[in-house]
Amino acid sequence: MKIVFISILSFFGIVVSSANPPKDNFTYLDNGVICIGVDQSRGSAIGYFALSKEKRNLLNHHDEGRFIQQSYYGDKDGSMWAKKPWTYNPVQGGSYKGEDAKTLEFKKSDHALYAKVEPLHWANAKTCPEAIMQEWIKLDGAVATIRMRLDYTGESHGRKAHQEMPAMFVDYDLPHLMFEKEGKLVKHAPVDLKTNGKPEKISYDTSWLAYVDDKNYGVGIYTPGTNEAVNYRHKGSGSIGPNGSACSYVAPIRTLQLEKGTVVDYHFYLTIGTLDEIRARFATIEKSREPRAKSEDKK
Repeated sequence: MKIVFISILSFFGIVVSSANPPKDNFTYLDNGVICIGVDQSRGSAIGYFALSKEKRNLLNHHDEGRFIQQSYYGDKDGSMWAKKPWTYNPVQGGSYKGEDAKTLEFKKSDHALYAKVEPLHWANAKTCPEAIMQEWIKLDGAVATIRMRLDYTGESHGRKAHQEMPAMFVDYDLPHLMFEKEGKLVKHAPVDLKTNGKPEKISYDTSWLAYVDDKNYGVGIYTPGTNEAVNYRHKGSGSIGPNGSACSYVAPIRTLQLEKGTVVDYHFYLTIGTLDEIRARFATIEKSREPRAKSEDKK
């Protein structure tokens, strides 16, 4: 068994909408502070995240590609995304045509969610039983802790690719991408996908990123040991909100070559609040982590 970590140019879920109407079969975990929801009809991918009292979902789930979810990339395999040559690409939510990935097992308690998923190839909608994905979610105060795991048993791929750790799509009303670099807080304007043509790669220092509005309120993601990301903004038809065609996107990335027996197993954290609250919560998590865990993040 080989465990390796990651790098990717992420394009899925950008322009092509589902051919089918949203199915939205959400199951929620709510601790009275925050509420997180997964869509069991689409690979139990995360498509809802809100403060319990406000109930404003800050995520975007316009199509099967736009969730907080697992997605991996391998060699070119003759598949086509619309008219674009594509690669091997198992996606937790499903395919670009609107076909849905299958939730094989699902468990919910008062404090946790678990899902086991057979993903679909993004471009050709073939099932990917060789790329079984698992997801564990629990809530602690204003922070959601999520563990993702891929067990890959298929044929080895020859190239290393940038992989999302994980993909995150949020409301277009959150335009400012925030992070820290060289001891300074950075307010970054993501590239416009229509103008730029592809996602932009950035580097940062503290393993967290946040999308916020003009009042510095929004959603943050922290993937320990990850210091590169790809990002963009896509206006689409201009409709905003959870089902809107417009979105803001970011994904922490690492470089991974899919080989037979590869296991990818990592944690990340989500929170909602002001930028000061987001930074403080992630700093507390960082301080609490064991030195051994920190060293494993770098493998």
